[in-house]
Amino acid sequence: MDYEDLMRLALAEAELAIPHGDVPVGALVVVEGEVIASRHNERELTHDPTAHAEVLAMRDACEQLGTWRLDNAVIVSTLEPCTMCAGAALNARIQKVVFGAPDLEAGALGSVYNFGVDPRLRHTFEVQHNVLGDECAQTLKSFFAGLRKS
Repeated sequence: MDYEDLMRLALAEAELAIPHGDVPVGALVVVEGEVIASRHNERELTHDPTAHAEVLAMRDACEQLGTWRLDNAVIVSTLEPCTMCAGAALNARIQKVVFGAPDLEAGALGSVYNFGVDPRLRHTFEVQHNVLGDECAQTLKSFFAGLRKS
């Protein structure tokens, strides 16, 4: 699968957040071309401020692999990761992060901060942005438009 195919899977995962009122963000962890974890935001569902899709997917991947190191893994997320999620990716030694829509208010991989390539940090990783970015942004816009109507 290429990154567009993987992003479509992440978009489908993001939709699962809507019934419980969470912002529709989906994330995958991919190792050697295989999806080993797939999660969506669950902050509202679990009342946990750390229950972002990326963090949950990394937790699942680490449990499955039996290690905290994800140095051969790629994260695919529908939204640019925030500082917490980018920090978790750094600490897990992620190889690459691929995201769809930029987060111009809180994005930590190029929009506001640039954790992935900051040479002052102990680890860096490759970042690929705007994979199906319009589709990812539309999912978020539709969700928030629905909230404004209610």
